Amino acid sequence: MDLNQITNPSFLKKMNKEQLTELAKEIRKFLIENLASTGGHIGPNLGVVELTIMMHKLFHSPEDKFIWDVGHQAYVHKILTGRANQFGTLRQYKGLSGFPKMAESEHDVWETGHSSTSLSAAMGMAAARDMQGKSNYVIPVIGDGALTGGMALEALNHIGHLKTNMIVVLNDNEMSIAPNVGALHTVLGKLRTAGKYNSAKDELEYILKKIPAVGGKVAAAAERVKDSLKYLLVSGVFFEELGFTYLGPIDGHDFADLERNLLYAKKMEGPVLLHVITKKGKGYQPAEEDKKGTWHGTGPYKIETGDFVKSPTTAPSWSGLVAETVRKLAREDKRIAAITPAMPVGSKLESFAEEFPERFFDVGIAEQHAATMAGGLATQGMKPFLAIYSTFLQRAYDQMLHDITRQKLNVFIGIDRAGLVGADGETHQGVFDIAFLRHLPNLVIMMPKDENEGQHMVKTAIDYNEGPIAMRYPRGNGLGVKMDEQLKPIPIGTWEVLSEGTDGTILTFGTTIPMALEAAEKLSSKGISVKVVNARFIKPLDTDMLDLLFVAGKPIVTVEEAVLAGGFGSSVIEYAHDTKATTGSIDRIGIPDEYIEHGSVDKLLEEIDVTAEAIVATMEKAVENTLVRKREKI
Repeated sequence: MDLNQITNPSFLKKMNKEQLTELAKEIRKFLIENLASTGGHIGPNLGVVELTIMMHKLFHSPEDKFIWDVGHQAYVHKILTGRANQFGTLRQYKGLSGFPKMAESEHDVWETGHSSTSLSAAMGMAAARDMQGKSNYVIPVIGDGALTGGMALEALNHIGHLKTNMIVVLNDNEMSIAPNVGALHTVLGKLRTAGKYNSAKDELEYILKKIPAVGGKVAAAAERVKDSLKYLLVSGVFFEELGFTYLGPIDGHDFADLERNLLYAKKMEGPVLLHVITKKGKGYQPAEEDKKGTWHGTGPYKIETGDFVKSPTTAPSWSGLVAETVRKLAREDKRIAAITPAMPVGSKLESFAEEFPERFFDVGIAEQHAATMAGGLATQGMKPFLAIYSTFLQRAYDQMLHDITRQKLNVFIGIDRAGLVGADGETHQGVFDIAFLRHLPNLVIMMPKDENEGQHMVKTAIDYNEGPIAMRYPRGNGLGVKMDEQLKPIPIGTWEVLSEGTDGTILTFGTTIPMALEAAEKLSSKGISVKVVNARFIKPLDTDMLDLLFVAGKPIVTVEEAVLAGGFGSSVIEYAHDTKATTGSIDRIGIPDEYIEHGSVDKLLEEIDVTAEAIVATMEKAVENTLVRKREKI
């Protein structure tokens, strides 16, 4: 069938097994072909084709609520709800979102991008349903990796305690992004090999009831036997002890098995957990054989070979540069340990883990635990490197405040994917970390202008022993600059003048430095001379330099690829106010008070006026206003 002609999932109701099987093949082919051009989360989606088809066949979305945890696996859902014709724009500027999006479809009832939220959201929807006297089904779909998140376990506990009617689908593919770790993963592994408890229990009940005359009484009296049976057949009864009826393991690629168990779940009262076993990357060999998580989410690739299409560059990736510099220093400094919340691949820590297995910790999707564990290591004289994406560090805010900065512990926080990240959109843009970290006492925050300064900042962070220190670095690759052989620390709180000027100053750091230098050249051609400063320490500020700039009385423009509210520019204004400085105008350019959607970083920056042209226009106006004020005084 033509997937582009699908408008809603109602057509599935009349399809037989053979037709469903053919549809699954067509959807996989569609995904493989389309994502080869756009990139995207191919592995998770290829793994849930049959599951998603059967859910839409047996339930009635959007009346019945499908809540996709993380949202990495919602592409099939999008196809079945009428969005196949938009896949050419997937994750592109103004195009189809890579995650569930309410504005796209009434079938997207929950927006997500971070893991472990589905069960809490489902609990809220189920509670609202019950209070409103409705009877629709609520079906969260959560992966085994996301289940390790503390929030998911809190929700399981609450759902089981209240005996809420809900069908929880546990999509168990043994991976989140990287292979899963932890004791809960081990429990699920035992459940996968334990056989089907429920079918055995039903068979026992059927046999007992067939006993002539006394069968019914014997069956009723045998409840204790059946309850004991689950302990014999299922290694650990984790979910049933939490108050759920456990069904599984279920073959997530077998329509008959899925249908039988989903129909059974629909008839049951209270919370049900369907343990569905799927194969991540199913139907595409390179993705199926992936053991590291490389095919979880990708850029464009060649279908025939599975080779990724990469833009030519000799510059190292930022994640790789930081991880390798930490590894280099770890050879001499045995205090150094590395911690990641389920991102060893994205944070490029595989080599560190291989060389120093006793000093590497992948804690799973557990950012809060990762942060406080880093603090615990620091209390014992270790120097932990916590590699964490900016968007995921948000989840460990309390631990940063209460456990690390308050205790002034020597933790090195590597804030990866700082700034706009592009295709993953608003849930992943790393633009809030300065604002939510800057007000924490005892914390140093820095960001390098290029990879050479970046390696020196890693050295700075490792050598720093007066409390926590955070280094921001962007997604993607460096600039390809020459690298110093000898690492040296940078004095804390010092800025660097990149170009001199007399009419005004641009203060910026990190990814916006090339933009500022371009603006300075354009201003120079207009007869305006501006100084460009690499404000590499966001906290503490270089107050010595600021004092000199304030005294000069010339316009200052701050530029940051981060939110303006509470950001770097705000700190400059605050310092001017607190010191009662007489200064020229201070203008700020950065991310406005809104969430930034998906698209190429350049397009997004252009849309929100964080560009060289915007800097030029702002500085021109500020310089002109300064001259006007001088004339008025004369």
